[in-house]
Amino acid sequence: MYGLAVAENMEHAGAHYAVQFAYDVNAWCLELSDADAVTRLPGRAFLIAVVPDEDPTQEPLIRVSSADERDVPYEVMRWFMEKVDKQVERCRSAPVESS
Repeated sequence: MYGLAVAENMEHAGAHYAVQFAYDVNAWCLELSDADAVTRLPGRAFLIAVVPDEDPTQEPLIRVSSADERDVPYEVMRWFMEKVDKQVERCRSAPVESS
């Protein structure tokens, strides 16, 4: 189950997108979805980045979560991947606790 969720929005070529940040067990999940044009609330995610934060040897991954084929504009994908890259940097630079 996800913990705290925060969303950031982008408009591109008349379409609205959202990246939602949420914490799941031992990893941050960044979810890219269409966003409502009025409320800016995110819809169902079609790309999910999973960024482990407790084990720096675990590789981040991208999940495609879409029943239908869809196009993602280059600028939107770049915006999403910049968010993912920053989260990877934050997680890898955090001090690792030892037991």
